[in-house]
Amino acid sequence: MAKSSIMPGFRPAIGFTLVYLSLVVLIPLSTLVFKSFQLSWDDYVNIITSKRVLHSFRVSFVTSLVAAFVAGFFGFIVAWVLVRYSFFGKRFFHALIDFPFALPTAVAGIVLATIFQPSGFLGKLLSETFGIQVAFKPLGIVMALIFISIPFVVRTVEPVLLEFETTMEEAALSLGATRLQVFTKIIFPNVFPALLTGFALAFARGVGEYGSVIFIAGNIPYVSEIVPLLIVTKLEQFDFEGATAIALTMLVVSFLLLLVINMLQYWVRKRSGQL
Repeated sequence: MAKSSIMPGFRPAIGFTLVYLSLVVLIPLSTLVFKSFQLSWDDYVNIITSKRVLHSFRVSFVTSLVAAFVAGFFGFIVAWVLVRYSFFGKRFFHALIDFPFALPTAVAGIVLATIFQPSGFLGKLLSETFGIQVAFKPLGIVMALIFISIPFVVRTVEPVLLEFETTMEEAALSLGATRLQVFTKIIFPNVFPALLTGFALAFARGVGEYGSVIFIAGNIPYVSEIVPLLIVTKLEQFDFEGATAIALTMLVVSFLLLLVINMLQYWVRKRSGQL
């Protein structure tokens, strides 16, 4: 005897889900894959291994990795402060964390480019004081990616800190452990899986980011050109084969990142006893 579901309308619901996923996800992605079949393996390798493409991949992945590390460090601190301390304006800061989610990425890019350009407030200060140029350099890309990726870390780590039993900390302190030992031996090991997931989400978002980067990057080939911009450039030049090859590579990378993120989430659930 088939087991009945508590929720009615399973067949219409699953039918709608399959149609939605097919129209929005599967058909566009399969079109890209089928389009890539028009390329021979040698053509694909030649496009992907060209000097400009390799440099754009290096810029995208290195800046995303650096931004994810910085976002992971400061995102953990922000999550810790929001969970462990009460202070005036806490709700405002909670809302401010989610602001990059709601703000159009192009607007964020324009604002960052304005303040970090050589004649901007922060850009001029950094240039004259430390001799550092942010805008139109890979450092500018890192700044933009940190801005849009920190919320992923904060919102991933925050629930774990909220559910963490402070009695373990109190027990360790009562047994003579220092605060550093409590953090390194008790708190951090429990938070690390969620922090790693937030890091992976931040890195994945950074690799595919476009709007907040193009204005501050300067888009200079071999200096600050990212992969999404190179795909757009190829399309504008009617080089559909080049754009398809690069897009297919990014698609494979995205699937690998998604696999890693899901494995991390599985690990987190397993450690917490939900599996």
